[in-house]
Amino acid sequence: MENTTHFGFKQVATNDKQSLVRDVFNSVAGKYDLMNDILSFGTHRLWKHYAITSGNIKMGDKVLDIAGGTGDLTMEFTRQVGDNGQVILSDINTTMLHEGRKKLTNKGIFGVEFIQLNAQYLPFKNNTFDCVSIAFGLRNVTNQDQALEEMYRILKPSGCLLILEFSTTNSVLLKKIYDFYSFKIIPKLGDIIANDKTSYQYLAESIRKHPNQKTLKNMVLNAGFDFCEYHNLSSGIVALHKGVKV
Repeated sequence: MENTTHFGFKQVATNDKQSLVRDVFNSVAGKYDLMNDILSFGTHRLWKHYAITSGNIKMGDKVLDIAGGTGDLTMEFTRQVGDNGQVILSDINTTMLHEGRKKLTNKGIFGVEFIQLNAQYLPFKNNTFDCVSIAFGLRNVTNQDQALEEMYRILKPSGCLLILEFSTTNSVLLKKIYDFYSFKIIPKLGDIIANDKTSYQYLAESIRKHPNQKTLKNMVLNAGFDFCEYHNLSSGIVALHKGVKV
């Protein structure tokens, strides 16, 4: 029997998910930043700022931004590490990497390395990075446990992992509002603005399939991390998990 996994609310062959996710982001890449601003009412910038400031990144550090997309986190990491540090913007999707390179270049940010990679197979030696981040990308990874183990492996001792991702709110009222917005409004806006209803339907569904805060915390610890804590943002609609490798 063929192994299957979820792609939104659908069950698909495990080997097919990566290409299906790639098709989604090929489609949305050109309007990705615009749609983020519209769909989150700009709040994604506050969520990302909180994640960036939680990394305790110092001048000279080496940082890997996984699923870095259009480079919002990479931009700030570059300023934090200075000329003697290094930031790598990585993504599995070439179209998103192109958008990230174009955006950073237009903002006069150079020295960033761009690498296309799969989070499940990180092409780096053990104990390489001071910080590894993944923002709104983990839910698209086929084997999340394997990816977390890889992130642990490439972090230096005392290095930190930052996972910024949509999560689960405990507010009954907010959940009703959020579900209505996610399934009734977001796909329609995706259709009107990005001419792509299907991709935004998937993105809404993928959030619901992502592990909740406590489950993800346990996954981080099971991957080898000695410490993990999470902080809810916007009443748990988004959560930042921070893992530390001692």
